Amino acid sequence: MSEPGTPTEVDRRLSDEIDDAGRRAARTVELGRRGFTISVLMFVLLVAQILPWAQGRAGWETLAGEAGGVPQLFAVTSTGVGVFIGAVALVSRRWWVAWCCAAGGWFASVDGLLAIWSQQSAHASGAAGDGPGIGMIVAWIATIVLATLWMRTAFSRT
Repeated sequence: MSEPGTPTEVDRRLSDEIDDAGRRAARTVELGRRGFTISVLMFVLLVAQILPWAQGRAGWETLAGEAGGVPQLFAVTSTGVGVFIGAVALVSRRWWVAWCCAAGGWFASVDGLLAIWSQQSAHASGAAGDGPGIGMIVAWIATIVLATLWMRTAFSRT
């Protein structure tokens, strides 16, 4: 029989279980209503893929490389980070994946700015570009808002 005040095996196991639960909770983020907003913006990015992006090409064609390098880079980063890694972050709720979405989202936002600028700039012939399509602009705005939401989520970890 153990003395009063000394931990028993049951007490140690309960303490270990509580510590494990605390460690698991520390690795996750709580999305709340922000998760729904992120999901809607991810859907907006998918819809933007069927809208015109550059040189009269749809977003999915731009993603396949049919509209130039800079727009393709934005299509790859916005879709890769905004949709695919974002889906992993929503499902897993891992803190480090939320940080990947935040950092990748800001990188994709800069890519988007360069892609829009590249469509407005003069080409080697001296003729001004056709300008960005509505899909590229929608995707760029969605990417900026997503990056902001993921940054807030990453910083919200207690």
